[in-house]
Amino acid sequence: MTTGKQLFTTLTADGKLTLEVAEATFPAPTGNQVLVKMEAAPINPSDLAILTSAADFDNAQYTPGKVVATMPEPFLSGQKGRHGQRLPAGNEGAGTVVACGDSDMAKALMGTRVACVPGSAFSQYAIADAMMCLPLGDHSSEEGASSFVNPMTALAFVETAKLEGHSAIIHLAAASNLGQMLNRICIEDGMKLVNIVRRDEHVELLKSQGAQYVVNSSAPTYMADLRAAIKETGAFLGFDPIGGGQNSDHVLKAMEQVASSQMTEFSRYGSNQDKKMYMYGRLDLSPTILTPSYGLQWSVAGWLLTPFLQRAGMETVVRLRTRVQQNLTTTFASHYKAKVTLEGMLEKDVISDYRQMKTGEKYLVTPWG
Repeated sequence: MTTGKQLFTTLTADGKLTLEVAEATFPAPTGNQVLVKMEAAPINPSDLAILTSAADFDNAQYTPGKVVATMPEPFLSGQKGRHGQRLPAGNEGAGTVVACGDSDMAKALMGTRVACVPGSAFSQYAIADAMMCLPLGDHSSEEGASSFVNPMTALAFVETAKLEGHSAIIHLAAASNLGQMLNRICIEDGMKLVNIVRRDEHVELLKSQGAQYVVNSSAPTYMADLRAAIKETGAFLGFDPIGGGQNSDHVLKAMEQVASSQMTEFSRYGSNQDKKMYMYGRLDLSPTILTPSYGLQWSVAGWLLTPFLQRAGMETVVRLRTRVQQNLTTTFASHYKAKVTLEGMLEKDVISDYRQMKTGEKYLVTPWG
């Protein structure tokens, strides 16, 4: 048995969300498992779903290594399935394999530095499946910490577009780490990409990285600019990490306006152009507002990486992972605003900062300090 510190999150039926760093015991790995001494783990938006959600951390009770906040409705009832469960957190990270099961794949990783997706990466140790480990070679754990969620998601967006017969993509919140990766991938693969951002400096950032189509949603000419980009690229498939508000609604409107302008005769049902928005996150927890004025040929759907990879099959997964491994410090490089310890994650100012999920301000957790 191995012992070490680990972060846990517990939501109780009375609305109390507790985050705490505590001593934990890690079993010896068996079969295809490996035990990884975790050295770096990013705080991704997907981690915040169980880490902070919509809880009130401004008025929470803070003690060293522990914080107790109140979860409001409807988020408390919406997470009824986890009430009373003490859950680990941290989707991905990187570290060194210090013990392994008896499978050949697990043994081959013994003593090597790997990126992994244990679902419990905010910890000094984590059990991971050898199949889901990526050997980092000479790369550091910091360089490899974010080598799964964002890179594989960005690659999967392009795969999704190709599978559904699209040659162009629209992406919101496009100046994020993931958005910058997607821009580089699309340039490499010849996939047209319309980047939607909210600030002029983000427009310049992406254009400096070779982006051809970047529109600012806060500009007074936003809808006209978006229609022009859609018309030029033929982009009728979008990915939205924001979720709340009318972001997807506005994009669908622009898509329909472009499609209907190209019709040779009027139809009361709108254009027959298929228009689709995938929501893959909830950066905005407010309700999603749709005001359908985009005909009847449209859809809004959720998108998750794991189900996509399961549908795509192992051959595709291996191909994508190999591409990530070969381009870890170029196409798939990630950057961090700050590094924090496990205890540092639970400080009031730190929580307030990373839960805002600001563009280019991702945090990296270093469990050993």
